[in-house]
Amino acid sequence: MHDTIQQYYGDTLSSSLDLQTNACKTDAGLPEYVKPILAQVHHEVLTRYYGCGLVLPESLEGLTVLDLGCGAGRDVYVLSKLVGEHGRVVGVDMTEEQLAVARRHEEYHRKIFGYAAGNVRFLHGYIERLSELDLSDASVDIIVSNCVLNLAPDKATVLKEAWRVLKPGGEFYFSDVYTDRRVPGMLTSDPVLYGECLSGALYWNDFLHLSREHGFADPRLIDDRAIVIGNAELAARTGNIRFYSATYRLFKLDNLEPACEDYGQAVVYRGTIPHHPHVFVLDKHHRIETGKHFPVCGNTWRMLHDTRFATHFDFHGNFARHYGIFPGCGMGMPFDDTNKDASNQAGGCC
Repeated sequence: MHDTIQQYYGDTLSSSLDLQTNACKTDAGLPEYVKPILAQVHHEVLTRYYGCGLVLPESLEGLTVLDLGCGAGRDVYVLSKLVGEHGRVVGVDMTEEQLAVARRHEEYHRKIFGYAAGNVRFLHGYIERLSELDLSDASVDIIVSNCVLNLAPDKATVLKEAWRVLKPGGEFYFSDVYTDRRVPGMLTSDPVLYGECLSGALYWNDFLHLSREHGFADPRLIDDRAIVIGNAELAARTGNIRFYSATYRLFKLDNLEPACEDYGQAVVYRGTIPHHPHVFVLDKHHRIETGKHFPVCGNTWRMLHDTRFATHFDFHGNFARHYGIFPGCGMGMPFDDTNKDASNQAGGCC
């Protein structure tokens, strides 16, 4: 399957216009602060972009970011600007043709961002084999990935390696394609469906279980949207399978609980995260307005208190007394079938 993907993204596709569906080109609505940065990214890099979401987590200044499946480097270069001259970004991809485009424009981006020295590095290799690329344990603050996990034949090892290279309190923040059911084996061997980010997609519940098995005990869904396959022939092959583009954040935090437990805790957002003065969106169910006393479960408290976000919040309460589980923590498919505006969702934990 690695050879099939390398062929598809190295030879079959010369730009995003060659894609036969929109699964790998459904870019999320761009925040205003990102638009001027994208305008500085080289045109050739932009044309070779294949992604299904926005993988730009908050508060990146000075951090080390790893992009799994970086392709031609669009996200790497945007992140290069967001981490600043004293941060660094490492991109990993298995397709030499894609990396050749990325590397060709390193000096262009260094100059246009006004850096004395470049802060990006591109490595040729497999995202399941980060140990072969001199990426040591607990060496990375943030991992991002944009529509690539579905292409990996061994997704479990990708998650295992992500946990290994992340620092304690670090975060795996990524967009990918998921399904409402398991994809039949006969479709996973279809090179076009696989290359189009469809037949390699994980069933959402299998993804949640897999994440928890490899240390990420409380995956948080940030955003999702239904994918409509515009190619009639490929849509007919996939039948009744429903596909979703979704963005998750997974924190490397030990001893998170399996449910939303109430300890009477709350947080107040100070409004100090760059580009987010009025509200911080941790995930789809946690939209925390500046200055507002916001009740949270124990896991959410730790995702803010034990990570890079700690200096941006005031914390109230501790773990001394337990009040049971938060109401409304239901089970079921987390995605919406329609494109709802997540900005209108508010409230306390879950």
